Amino acid sequence: MDMVNISEPALVFVLFALCFLTSCQGNGEISKTAPVITDTIPYDAIETSHDYLMGRFDPAIRPEFVKIDTMHADRAGLYLRKDTYVAYKKMAAAAAKDGVQFIIRSATRNFDYQKGIWERKWTGKTKLEGNEDATTMANYRERALAILRYSSMPGTSRHHWGTDIDLNSFSNDYFSEGQGKKEYDWLLANAARFGFCQPYTAKGPDRPDGYEEEKWHWSFYPVSLVLTRAASEKLNDEMIDGFSGSTSATEIDVLQKYILGINQSCVLQD
Repeated sequence: MDMVNISEPALVFVLFALCFLTSCQGNGEISKTAPVITDTIPYDAIETSHDYLMGRFDPAIRPEFVKIDTMHADRAGLYLRKDTYVAYKKMAAAAAKDGVQFIIRSATRNFDYQKGIWERKWTGKTKLEGNEDATTMANYRERALAILRYSSMPGTSRHHWGTDIDLNSFSNDYFSEGQGKKEYDWLLANAARFGFCQPYTAKGPDRPDGYEEEKWHWSFYPVSLVLTRAASEKLNDEMIDGFSGSTSATEIDVLQKYILGINQSCVLQD
């Protein structure tokens, strides 16, 4: 089992805290509120093996994972890392005091789960947005890119790590008005205090590649930062295989454009 190689874990924590005190809010604005301190995270104990990074494990039998109570999820049987779940519950409690309710729609998804999502879209059993059928695209690269607008290739999803959650709705439109906008605005203003950032913001000069915007997707930064760095060092496109259409991974440059193509407020800059 590989563990993250951080020779100065205390420095990492200090830099993380400073980031939250300055510019790590999802909307890029400076946070004026000190972060909520959660349980100490043992950085040197975060596994970064290839199997972990690529979701080749069962979260139900791993000691660092816990089942999410149904009061926080839309169905039973969802899992998160314990550190992520502790931080989420604190965030949800704070939001509730402000009249905002969150429910987890998706959490940890291992390789096999993600493979099911991917291959149902690949074979046309699940339609893409706009009721588009992926099988109408004979070119594998084109078909993969269409699916990659919102779904990860197995072995590349941040949901493998147990640090990422989808909240309330899978529609950006929902978060653009009414109650959904209130929820999203609350997250932009407060999520960083609890260690969460939005990895897939609107594309632009700072994020030209990767998935389309996902206002529902939030990542527990203290741990996902370590895993993002590990992925950049240990994974490559040739490792992404074992599912339909995997041969397109190298053509697309999945590691750089998708695994690492995230909102820069989720990446600690040197």
